[in-house]
Amino acid sequence: MTTHAPRSNYVAIWVWLVLLMAAGVAASFLPGARALAVTAIFATAAAKALLVALHYMHLKLEPWVIYAIALIPVALVAILALTLLPDFSFHH
Repeated sequence: MTTHAPRSNYVAIWVWLVLLMAAGVAASFLPGARALAVTAIFATAAAKALLVALHYMHLKLEPWVIYAIALIPVALVAILALTLLPDFSFHH
């Protein structure tokens, strides 16, 4: 008896990636605050990275240790960015 892992629908994932890319490009043309556009662009980029990691890199089929290995550098970058944020904000 063999068990098959659920397969990703790569075409549907590709369509989502294209839609998120279009949303990111459209966000750059939003009128108003620049911070809102930058936040939207980073949010779409994070969603695209998550889709690629889970489906094309097959992380959704891996055990939790692989998630930890993938998330620790992301956490370190977030900590570094938050640590340097006051320097960028108040450096004038």
